[in-house]
Amino acid sequence: MFYTDGKLQYKVRVDAPNPLFAKMLQQAVGGVEGEIRVCMQYMFQAWGARGPKKYRDMLLNTGTEEMAHIEMLATAVALNLEGAAPAIKEGVSATNPMMQAMLGGMSPRSYLSAGMAAMPVYSDGVPFDMSHIYASGNLAGDMYANVAAEATGRTLATRLYNLTDDPGMKDMLSFMIARDTMHQQQWLAVIEELGGPLALPIPDSFPQGQEHQDQSYVFLTTTIQGGPPAPEGRWSSGPSIDGKGEFRIEPARPHGEEPVLSSPPPESFAQQSQIDGGPGKSPLLGTKQPEQAAGGEIIDKVKDTLS
Repeated sequence: MFYTDGKLQYKVRVDAPNPLFAKMLQQAVGGVEGEIRVCMQYMFQAWGARGPKKYRDMLLNTGTEEMAHIEMLATAVALNLEGAAPAIKEGVSATNPMMQAMLGGMSPRSYLSAGMAAMPVYSDGVPFDMSHIYASGNLAGDMYANVAAEATGRTLATRLYNLTDDPGMKDMLSFMIARDTMHQQQWLAVIEELGGPLALPIPDSFPQGQEHQDQSYVFLTTTIQGGPPAPEGRWSSGPSIDGKGEFRIEPARPHGEEPVLSSPPPESFAQQSQIDGGPGKSPLLGTKQPEQAAGGEIIDKVKDTLS
């Protein structure tokens, strides 16, 4: 359950309304780096959180704060749109203030669809579609995703800060940049609490003995012979970050064969020359019938995992 006192988390003041800046602020509302994204990411991580309850509570608190950031930005967008007409340079003949606003850099939809208000879209007007919400159920993995989200969000906020001379907008963005600083530190603190590098690789619950460990700490270079030298850095030599191996560089080489697919079946309605000229059954296929593999092993494994 959520409650509100009707007040903004921090003051929003627009000293020089600018419809073009309103359009830019939409990126912080509905962009992949924006506040809707982190709000929904933290909420879905919280709602699916398993394990110590404190992490669920922390995520809920921060996700709710991000709602307040959406409110602040939506207010800033609306206030900037109110100054659309004065933003038009002399010489624009249109007398309708809404038409002047569109000519001044505002997205037409801000008027046509929202009546001079913010929308859940990014700066080009494309709706936020929730495709960048990361809530994997692995707490450590999600925390790294959260650090990346806050890092890119803070980068966006600093760019917006640099694009405006409006004192009120700079003040609001300064507050939001500071909160992004805290949230970066917050997620990194959780990672440290969970073991930091010693809890790598993620998930640490999968036995590393079951992976091809000869490939676990190798940087593969795909540079052809005679090309530029392989890039070297912390990742190319010395102990691995998790302390479980040694980094090294190797040229990439194929470990598999050229892929060969079976001839198309008649019911695929490929060209007859494809059906007749193919290899028949692929040599890469096993001997089990499809119904045995799909209906037996996989479903049984899912049942065993969930039971």
